[in-house]
Amino acid sequence: MDIVTWNVNSLRARLPRVLPWLEAENPDVVCFQETKVVDELFPREPFEDLGYEVVVHGQKTYNGVAILSKVGIEDVFRGFPDDEPDAEARVLGATVGGEVMLLNLYVVNGREVGDPKYAYKLRWLEQLHDLVDERYDMSEKVVLTGDFNITFDDRDVYDPEAWRDKVLCSEPERDALARIMGNGLSDAFRKHNQDAGQYTWWDFRSRGWQRKAGLRIDHFLMSAPALESCSAVRVALDARDGPKPSDHAPVVATLD
Repeated sequence: MDIVTWNVNSLRARLPRVLPWLEAENPDVVCFQETKVVDELFPREPFEDLGYEVVVHGQKTYNGVAILSKVGIEDVFRGFPDDEPDAEARVLGATVGGEVMLLNLYVVNGREVGDPKYAYKLRWLEQLHDLVDERYDMSEKVVLTGDFNITFDDRDVYDPEAWRDKVLCSEPERDALARIMGNGLSDAFRKHNQDAGQYTWWDFRSRGWQRKAGLRIDHFLMSAPALESCSAVRVALDARDGPKPSDHAPVVATLD
């Protein structure tokens, strides 16, 4: 089973890039983040034509997550248990393939350290910790994926000193992520690749792609049974190149 995570940075704008890539790669499950479209306007038909079931949790202009599956999808839930009706659309869970408990996440960015959005990010990560702790049995195949907007360590940063203590790389964010991992999750990418310089996001504004200046912020966090079955995790760099791409590349995890 191939599972893709991809922050598409406005799905309807990226359809000319997304659909040909999915048709060529033919993954079993796809998790989109930052779809930026309300549920009733989500472009379901082209994905259904490719054989996917589609579940969505959208929001106008901002945020938005979706899961596409060719291997069945059930037990769908949206958001945190105590979310208000107008809460940001950042959390979408489901069981796919009859056994993989999948949680698709678009983690708050935080803007900059000290900003109210940064404090909100840390509170949001506490909510995520509690959700994972209360809902998931780590003796099952559990997979958290998506845009986490957090790097693990200096290997995930093109210029660690320039990013030291900045948002996406600050110690409180990394500590919050480590606390979530403490529920019994591992970074699946690092099972297969220990090298520095492997990135998933490149800033448009600073021409990060052209300068090879990126961060690894899109992750697969897996329970022990899921990690044992994970035979590969790769960044699909081809999907970040060319005209009008997202600022993120898709990441593909293979579970045997």
